[in-house]
Amino acid sequence: MKHTYTVKGMTCNGCRNSVETKLAALKGITKVSVNLEEETAVVETSKVISIAVLQEALPEKFTISNAEEVSGATVETVSQKSELQQLKPLFLIFTYMLLIAIGLHYKDWSWDNFMLDFMGIFYIVFSFFKVLDLKGFPESFKMYDPLAKAIPSYAIIYPFIEIALGLLFLFRIQIPLALVLTIVILGITTVGVTQSLLSKKAIQCAC
Repeated sequence: MKHTYTVKGMTCNGCRNSVETKLAALKGITKVSVNLEEETAVVETSKVISIAVLQEALPEKFTISNAEEVSGATVETVSQKSELQQLKPLFLIFTYMLLIAIGLHYKDWSWDNFMLDFMGIFYIVFSFFKVLDLKGFPESFKMYDPLAKAIPSYAIIYPFIEIALGLLFLFRIQIPLALVLTIVILGITTVGVTQSLLSKKAIQCAC
């Protein structure tokens, strides 16, 4: 039997591989094919497997759902997590970064130094997630960044640009240059994300 499911929460090829691996390990599943861009998983099984079992096999960040009829049996559906629940890891990351930046300066407070350190930490942390999936990141990034879509090599070197900017902020080197590059880079990405939202396209966070 072949079933097609919707999988929410995938943001990179690492996520896609994780979903494929976890589902393929279940008894009764003979083949799994996951499409990151379409957020779908085609699962071939030798017996009827409830969607609750599939959901339990996946990490918490992923939500699998469907409502199709298969050989007269109705596959039960799992309600999707709220957007706030899906964004929980992102909120936690920002909270930790804020706490670190505040901890560096709470005894001798300076808004300027606080912001410089926060931006440095921001770039280093998010570059880390991109470096974890250097092969898959460019394809995800090109989905919403106009410059990455036009110049593929930009998507490849982008994680290292973030590392460089993070170090410039943290070590207070060429701050004016780092600020200008930040405005340009984040501005381009913001334009791309806005265009995707206006056209109601699904956005896969590349980080």
